Amino acid sequence: MVRIGFIGAGSVEFTRNVVTDLCSFPELHGELHLALHDIDAERLGYAEALARRVSDQLGAGATVSASIDRRTALEGCDYVVNEIQVGGYRATRTDFDIPARYGLRQTIADTIGIGGIFRGLRTIPVLLGIGHDLADVAPDSVLLNYSNPMAMLPWAVYSGTPFRNVVGLCHSVRDTHKFLAGLVGHPEEELELVTAGFNHQAFVLRFALGGEDLYPRLREIVEADPELRRRVRVEIFRQFGYFPTESSEHGAEYVPWFMHHDSQIDQFRVPVGEYLRRSEENLSELDQTLAALRSDGPLDLTPTSELASEYIHAHQTGRPAEIYVNVRNDGLIDGLPAEACVEVPATIDKAGLHPRAVGALPPQLTALNRTFLNVVELTVRAVLDGDRRHVYQAALLDPNTAATLTTTQIHDMCDELFTAHGDLIPSSLR
Repeated sequence: MVRIGFIGAGSVEFTRNVVTDLCSFPELHGELHLALHDIDAERLGYAEALARRVSDQLGAGATVSASIDRRTALEGCDYVVNEIQVGGYRATRTDFDIPARYGLRQTIADTIGIGGIFRGLRTIPVLLGIGHDLADVAPDSVLLNYSNPMAMLPWAVYSGTPFRNVVGLCHSVRDTHKFLAGLVGHPEEELELVTAGFNHQAFVLRFALGGEDLYPRLREIVEADPELRRRVRVEIFRQFGYFPTESSEHGAEYVPWFMHHDSQIDQFRVPVGEYLRRSEENLSELDQTLAALRSDGPLDLTPTSELASEYIHAHQTGRPAEIYVNVRNDGLIDGLPAEACVEVPATIDKAGLHPRAVGALPPQLTALNRTFLNVVELTVRAVLDGDRRHVYQAALLDPNTAATLTTTQIHDMCDELFTAHGDLIPSSLR
């Protein structure tokens, strides 16, 4: 039997998607043990009921267990899917509201920037605990991480715990490839696409059809479409020559050129505070899911091809799958530190995960990635070393924050956030 742990299983919509995918694979029927964990007992109960309903409706015959104790849920797991958001909506609201009082704009605030830094400070200690637990009770498992900040969390696990087998998963590359295929009017499967960099700041390095470079065609399409040019990611493509994987609203807060200027907010239609609206929509979706769960009718179960389920299926069946993963660099991308967590193409099969080296990025992309790396590395080191100075330094080096605030404002804002988050921040940093 294949034991799959879910940490943060109370994120019911996401749990539903992965469980639906897994239970839709005939090869895994009768072979699944879904071990659910959440610190919220009520939400854990919802997740358990949902997993049982999904398994029954799809005839998967899965065993479902739930535990408020994390180590109990993780013991003996083959795979562990992590989907936590430490502090929930309240902490996210704090990450937006306090910087906003200083005049600092954010859109998603979960990767770098002030929101990404403080989400990292809250989340890294929990991931370190998970890594230590897995080293003790499931040393041969694979930790499949979805939580943000993605570039920070796997790095913290493999650098700060004895557990090394951590793989970050994100939809951004897949979604970007689909978007580009639509722009040039060719099925994605016909295109030659290679992408690499950091999660949320990777770039499409090869974009071709039958050996023909499609970037000249893409430039023609962009220059002929004024509305397309009103997207941040398209502007970054125009300036740096390669298409970025992150959405325009998210990508705007990783660089210094957009968020501080009213004219750029208008021109590029940057939705300030976007993640707060999405969080409120997620709460509404939870209510809808719970209402469906309480009804007697069948659930609407549509497989979503979640990357975690694709990974597990390929590894279990030996049918290879091509996915993008976030793993320790170790020479996969030249010019970036070996210990950094990078996003690269990979194959998963019966033998395991096989990330592919992509060599050196174009120098302008390496330069842009380094500005991203500054914030990521210092935040990870702040927690691992217990050094509060690195938090201030990460904030001072963050492109959007540095373009907006003075050094004194940045220090004062960080101090307010430390106080507001309280016990969610590691004691060594408080």
